[in-house]
Amino acid sequence: MNLNIVLVEPQIPQNTGNISRTCAVTGARLHLVKPMGFEVTDKNLKRAGLDYWDKLDITYYNGLDDFFEKTKGGKYYYFTTKGRHVHSDVNYEDNCYILFGREDKGLPESLLHDNPDFCVRLPMRPELRSLNLSNSVAIATYEILRQWDYPDLTREGKLTQYTW
Repeated sequence: MNLNIVLVEPQIPQNTGNISRTCAVTGARLHLVKPMGFEVTDKNLKRAGLDYWDKLDITYYNGLDDFFEKTKGGKYYYFTTKGRHVHSDVNYEDNCYILFGREDKGLPESLLHDNPDFCVRLPMRPELRSLNLSNSVAIATYEILRQWDYPDLTREGKLTQYTW
């Protein structure tokens, strides 16, 4: 099973760093759609991702048109506060793409308007704007992996000084 996490024009390097770590530990592929609000050499990005950069499968795109052209035929889910479907009510297909927009603007409304059945949201209190991007990605990623029965992931840890 393959999961593709897509960040459209991310602006905050620490968020992208945290998301890259989530991708590394889960085996999800990371797709970064430019323009971004930082360079991939940014020390804050690297610090947040720690030493997992060599464990990542990252693809870069020059805008949304480039992304959709190169992933033609993919199954896309758009995570947005404007979505009408709860993220945990959706059955995600293998090799799907879950898209997240800019921290300050989200995904383009025209994209959401044209794909209403695939716009999903994380439930939250109505008077609050949104969750942090890296938290949203982690919640979505683990819901999808739960539905897929956590393929290729270790399910139990071990004590380092004791035995169970």
